[in-house]
Amino acid sequence: MDEEAITIKLTRDQAFVLSDWLYQVMFQSDDLEGIVHDRAVWSPIYAISGTLDKTLSEIFMPDYGPRLEAAKERLHADLCGGADEPTTPGQDTTDAPQAHQMERGTAGNHGESDRGQ
Repeated sequence: MDEEAITIKLTRDQAFVLSDWLYQVMFQSDDLEGIVHDRAVWSPIYAISGTLDKTLSEIFMPDYGPRLEAAKERLHADLCGGADEPTTPGQDTTDAPQAHQMERGTAGNHGESDRGQ
């Protein structure tokens, strides 16, 4: 079967927030297996994650945490009509972004990895 590529368009904020969530689910917990039982679905998840890693310069910036929170607030405001409360109340985002940056800086393109096979 011919593998025709599919293009998905996201705003930069959407891509940034999705990238962070994917990282948290895939590399900071065992949630991916619990959320996605069919390993065939892991292939596109890794491809999306790898593409975001290569595209987003924000994941390597020293002010990752504040940028991520600002992006979440803008998306929440767009979706709900106001940014009354944080997307994840009570979550400390100061440590996770640094780990995210370190892992991503050395992990390479997850879309081309052998993980999940």
